[in-house]
Amino acid sequence: MSAQLWPAELPAISVAGLSHRFGDYVAVNDVNLTVRAGECFGLLGPNGAGKTTTIRLLNTLLPVQVGTVRIFGLDVRRQPMPVRRMLGYVPQQLSIEGALTGRENVTWFARLFDVPRRERAARVNEVLDMVDLSDSADRVAGTYSGGMVRRLELAQALVNRPALLVLDEPTVGLDPVARDSVWSRVREMQAVYGMTVLLTTHYMEEADELCDRVAMMHAGALTAIGTPTDLKTELGSGVSLEDVFRHYTGGSLTAAEKGGLRDVRSTRRAAGR
Repeated sequence: MSAQLWPAELPAISVAGLSHRFGDYVAVNDVNLTVRAGECFGLLGPNGAGKTTTIRLLNTLLPVQVGTVRIFGLDVRRQPMPVRRMLGYVPQQLSIEGALTGRENVTWFARLFDVPRRERAARVNEVLDMVDLSDSADRVAGTYSGGMVRRLELAQALVNRPALLVLDEPTVGLDPVARDSVWSRVREMQAVYGMTVLLTTHYMEEADELCDRVAMMHAGALTAIGTPTDLKTELGSGVSLEDVFRHYTGGSLTAAEKGGLRDVRSTRRAAGR
């Protein structure tokens, strides 16, 4: 996997005046954001804050209504296919097929991303080895533990050698050991290949340890951006990133309780795996 697959002098993500509505509901409200190439950036906020909508706008799953989004200089609205080829994405919901083996799941993604046939087997083996699933690759994925499933999804997201890896709540429902296993692979990819990582998480200790910078999001708008250390220092000594989160998102459960039964079921299914 080469680190020289994209122009490092350009921002990985450049967002200007981004807004998005679902009917009368404003999910994203005039967001402006720049993520530097090679950094790990955390988008933090309660459920209903607009994080997942923002991610879906960045990765072309939703059309841009207002504003501009560029991924390594490519306009998401005008150049969606080239943008998709630069992305790896691990969504909140499970994205594996339990009836297929781990190897078959990753091979399927390699075909979706048009990995050349002559390179496909080697690429699949490469990413399975990266996430320590080589020994289990030919087992049916439905027998995997929760941590193994998340690592398999990470392998799927990496098989096209993305410039930007987008992780939406990648460790939800995992125990601490499984979470550490997932993050150790992400850190390795970033250190070795200079890959840019955009993540959302509700585990503030993860964001504090992993992210070069974070943005707090509340009611569709960004309320603070900075390094975890700087944001904590601004609020005083002995402050945790969780304190920062509460400060900039109002410390209210109102937004966090907006998810409906479908959201709860989806999260619990993920946790159960």
